[in-house]
Amino acid sequence: MTTRQVEHDIIVEAPAAAVYRLIAEVENWPRIFPPTLYVDHVERGAGEERIRIWATANGEAKTWSSLRTLDPANLRITFRQEVSTPPVAAMGGTWIIEPLSGGSARIRLLHDYRAVDDDPAGLKWIDEAVDRNSRAELAALKTNVELAHAAEEITFSFEDTVQIAGSAKDAYDFVNEAGLWVERLPHVASVRFSEDTPGLQTLEMDTRAKDGSTHTTKSYRVAFPHHTIVYKQVTLPALMTLHTGRWTFTEYDGGVAATSQHTVVLNTENIARVLGPEATVADAREYVRGALSTNSRATLGHARDYAEDKR
Repeated sequence: MTTRQVEHDIIVEAPAAAVYRLIAEVENWPRIFPPTLYVDHVERGAGEERIRIWATANGEAKTWSSLRTLDPANLRITFRQEVSTPPVAAMGGTWIIEPLSGGSARIRLLHDYRAVDDDPAGLKWIDEAVDRNSRAELAALKTNVELAHAAEEITFSFEDTVQIAGSAKDAYDFVNEAGLWVERLPHVASVRFSEDTPGLQTLEMDTRAKDGSTHTTKSYRVAFPHHTIVYKQVTLPALMTLHTGRWTFTEYDGGVAATSQHTVVLNTENIARVLGPEATVADAREYVRGALSTNSRATLGHARDYAEDKR
């Protein structure tokens, strides 16, 4: 069996401890690593944890489970895929953070892996995916660490909630069945929806703006029946460098609270071009929030009507 061993590295202008913390806190991965869609803790113990990761590899959405060992004293994190997805037969590696002079650090990312049946084509696919994702992850990590303070102003989250006199399952089904949105949502002009792996969805759609124009978005979604759908948008409008979201459906006595939550990082380089030379970051925040919230509230309203009609 052929076991490949590769290493990627990058130098960042940030303290090693801060870099380690970003990597250790997997909840932030969808925000700092472009390929990562969602990460969930399965088990957590003293220095060890089991996590499940949903991410893209060579443009395909994949999911796997990994065991991680955290060593904050030595600034090392080892990982080993517990359940790999073909063509990967086995994969593991190590994050190593090395302090450098002047408050900077070197990040080393090591991988070792094998292909199913030692297939050369499968190994080539893994080579390309590991190289592409490692470069993207390290570059994004460098950017996010070095711009941590500036990002506070341009990163924001918000949510909209409606109360539904119906069941969580029916409200969830409306949002989950996105392939039917062109028939159910007036602002959706067309939809391309696929779910080759149960709960792991690809959603591409054309939506209508208030001025009649249409724009295309593509998202990967992870669905947890019948309470949560998380997603990451991978084709972004000019004013955003990141958009992740979460639909939640929480039952209580008498009904359901359906919530749409968004996290956004603004693209400050495009504010003047899109909103005019006098526009500020605050203007961009208001504009983006208004656009996203309008569509979310519309979808939640139709989900409410659908669920209440099912009673």
